[in-house]
Amino acid sequence: MVEIGDRPILWHIMKHYAQSGFTEFVVALGYKGDDIKRFFIDFLSLSGDLTVRMGDGLVEHHDADHDAWTVHLVDTGAETGTGGRVARLAPWLGGEPFMLTYGDGVSNVDLASLLDFHRSAGKLATVTAVRPPARFGGLAFGPDRTVTFTEKPQVGEGWINGGFMVIEPSVLDLIPGDATSLEADVLESLSREGQLVGFAHDGFWQPMDTLRDVRYLRALWAAGTAPWATWE
Repeated sequence: MVEIGDRPILWHIMKHYAQSGFTEFVVALGYKGDDIKRFFIDFLSLSGDLTVRMGDGLVEHHDADHDAWTVHLVDTGAETGTGGRVARLAPWLGGEPFMLTYGDGVSNVDLASLLDFHRSAGKLATVTAVRPPARFGGLAFGPDRTVTFTEKPQVGEGWINGGFMVIEPSVLDLIPGDATSLEADVLESLSREGQLVGFAHDGFWQPMDTLRDVRYLRALWAAGTAPWATWE
């Protein structure tokens, strides 16, 4: 698991959701799913002060400041497609609209407003549309062809799926099997049918796809300037 500070990126995303009142999570596990299980078990069992009664093996927890979350960790297969993973979560979703994210990017998107937008649109699915960050910093020319470095700007045109979505339960019926791609098979089909809408987010959004991304997000967190830390 890639970490920001001493927590995996998944924890940061869940904290953002919890800040908006969403505290029950269903996590689709695949490759290295045991690492994610181990994090939550260890985090619960090792946080705060402990009293260990060696004679009977009992452990008492004291003053642990745990988040009041319910986290379902569901094995969905190492080779399952993105759509197939979502379909495997159906028994845990309760037949209700649900929020969905990939878990590999952070944002300060207003999740309550996203949900309100989805409800008002009356469509089967909503994606958060974001402008991707440029991969490289810029150069600005000054007098005599001198240059100065500029911060990485947001791309000035084009929108992409930022990974924070709201899905109606009937969409699960459109997923025939494990090999189904959520993006290519499900979302594109909904788009052709006019059942996919986009919630435009002009604020912070950053994926964690490359080592450059990891270093950038870790630096923001270490400096105390992480825009996605809406719970701070």
